[in-house]
Amino acid sequence: MFNPDPSAYLPHRPPFLFIDTILALEPGVAATGEFTVTAGGYFPPILLVEAMAQLGGIAAGAQEGEGGVLAAFERVVLPAEVRPKARFSVYSRIVRNFGRLIQVEGEVREDGKVIASAILTLGKSHFGKGRLPGFIG
Repeated sequence: MFNPDPSAYLPHRPPFLFIDTILALEPGVAATGEFTVTAGGYFPPILLVEAMAQLGGIAAGAQEGEGGVLAAFERVVLPAEVRPKARFSVYSRIVRNFGRLIQVEGEVREDGKVIASAILTLGKSHFGKGRLPGFIG
């Protein structure tokens, strides 16, 4: 059984935590989550990449206190805009592991339709209690 609270796995906190709940987690393989845009104004679409990365870090670490930091992204497809109060399903799947680097395919869906996708590279990191997130090294 896994903890559905993303803050148990990530150092991020609102307003920069873009996963409200984890729906499914297969450690080292994939994770599915969801979030709702609560901002009353503009929500930059690039933050959908961060949502995919946060979920990818959870899938990569799969233990509370472990995860990854976003090191690079490519083949990014984003919508022109994001509606306030929009509800998204986020899916991140690990496709390759290079030691301390992990390649993740991410997708964001709204009403079942893919609206954003990216290939992400995460650096493995440990977020121990009382420690700042580290980077590769």
